[in-house]
Amino acid sequence: MACRVSAGFPSPADDFIEGSLDLNSLIEQPAATYFLRASGHSMIGAGIFDGDLLIVDRSITPRSGHIVIATIHGEFTVKRLVKGPGGQWRLEAENSGFLPMDLPDDSEIWGVVKNSIRDHER
Repeated sequence: MACRVSAGFPSPADDFIEGSLDLNSLIEQPAATYFLRASGHSMIGAGIFDGDLLIVDRSITPRSGHIVIATIHGEFTVKRLVKGPGGQWRLEAENSGFLPMDLPDDSEIWGVVKNSIRDHER
């Protein structure tokens, strides 16, 4: 069980923290799950920052609106999958400094990003 914590002023509502969080609960399909470290700033609008650890599930069928790991010309990227005009699939960044890109024929979706974990100590 997790409790809420105020990001403004301290809240006296939770005098005691009970329970624990098992990070394994974030993984629904262990055999289909892998981890990647995000690099760059194209997904900051989705809350994914440079250095975040991404939990990716290959067992999920990607749909429009999912954040996915894709390969473009052999390079990995993390972007939002969107069905564009005319039914063409494309990848969109969550940062206005990056243009959307159509999925080329040699691209492949490697999984759906389920969670991200940020290291605030860095």
